[in-house]
Amino acid sequence: MARIIAVANQKGGVGKTTTAVNLAAALARTPKKILLVDLDPQGNATTGSGVNKRELDSSICEVLLGEEDIAGVIVRTQEDYDLVPGNIDLTAAELRLMSAEAREQQLKLVLAPVAANYDFILIDCPPALSLLTLNALTAADSVIVPMQCEYYALEGISALMDTIEAIRANLNPRLEIEGVLRTMFDVRNNLANAVSAELIEHFGDRVFRTIVPRNVRLAEAPSHGQSIVGYDRNSRGGIAYLGLAGEVLRRQRERDQAASRAQTAAKPPNPETTT
Repeated sequence: MARIIAVANQKGGVGKTTTAVNLAAALARTPKKILLVDLDPQGNATTGSGVNKRELDSSICEVLLGEEDIAGVIVRTQEDYDLVPGNIDLTAAELRLMSAEAREQQLKLVLAPVAANYDFILIDCPPALSLLTLNALTAADSVIVPMQCEYYALEGISALMDTIEAIRANLNPRLEIEGVLRTMFDVRNNLANAVSAELIEHFGDRVFRTIVPRNVRLAEAPSHGQSIVGYDRNSRGGIAYLGLAGEVLRRQRERDQAASRAQTAAKPPNPETTT
C-alpha cells in the first residue's frame, strides 16, 4: 500500500510544486512506483511533468466529481512516474464539492482503488488552506512542508500546524509531519540561517537535513517540461532533491522496521519453543 504524502504550504512561492515534481522524479529513479497528483488549479506540476494542461481530455477535476475513474486519467510521464494531471477546472470542482456529502473525503475515496499499485503517492496542494488542501490532508499519511527561511514563513507555518492538528483531531488521526524542507536557501543570508536554526530548535529531526539552494538550473527545468533530475541531475538542485528522496526512503524504512518489531512483539509465544 502506498504512503501518501501531501506537499503543502498555504504560502505561495516557496517551492511547493518544485518539490512535488522533483521528489517524484527522484523517487522514481530509486526505482519506486510513484504517482503524483496535481491538486493545484494552476496546474504547474502537470506542466512541469511535461504534460500540456490545456490539451487534457480529463483530469483530477472529473475524478473528484465522480465523472471519471482515476485509472482512466493517469498519464505516464517521460521520467517514469505516473501523473494525475490538474488544471484550472479544479476551481470549479472545488465549488461543486462544497455541497457534496463527505466533501473532505473525496480525494481519499478516489485514491483508494489505485493505492496498492504504488510505493508513494505525492499530492501537490494549492497555496491556500482550501477545501482542496483539506482533501489532500485528509487522504495523506504525512505532510512535507517546503518553506523559505524568512520571517513571514514562520508565521505561516504556525497556521498550517494548527490546521494539521485540527485535521488530526477530527478527520485523519494518522496524519503526521513527514518533514519541513528548507528551500531557496542562501547560506550568505544571516536571516535565513537564523530562521533555519529556529526551525531545528522547534521541529528537531522533523526538519530534513537536505537544504534546497537557490539554483538557476532548478528554475530552468520546468520550462523544458522536466524535473531537475532529468534536466541536470548533477546541478546543486538535482543533488539536493536526490538527497531528499534518500531521506524520505530512509524514514520509510525506519517506520517499516518499527512496525515489524511491534508486530513481532505482539505475537503470542509459540508453546513448542517455550517448553
